[in-house]
Amino acid sequence: MDQAQKELFEARARIIKAMAHPTRLFIVDELSRQARCVNELTGLVGSDTSTVSKHLSILKNAGLVKDEKKGTQVFYSLKTPCILNFFGCVETVLKTAADESRALVNRG
Repeated sequence: MDQAQKELFEARARIIKAMAHPTRLFIVDELSRQARCVNELTGLVGSDTSTVSKHLSILKNAGLVKDEKKGTQVFYSLKTPCILNFFGCVETVLKTAADESRALVNRG
């Protein structure tokens, strides 16, 4: 692996690591529907504001979400909606694994 490839794979890993938390996956899913402020997300997630803000910061630093100040509130939205394609791929992996498990059980 050359240096350019290494840097590309490291960048990919940073994005995947940013997604690697159930709360952040939930936030991305919510933001796929509409922009939301921290208070809205805090209510939906069921965590305190500082925790949700930390999750949003991680997603923002990875380039997945952007923020926009409107009055006194900051609204977050997906910067890269194509990340939802990743969700579809993950769902396919889950379905395939479940189908394979069922097939093994049915053979026994």
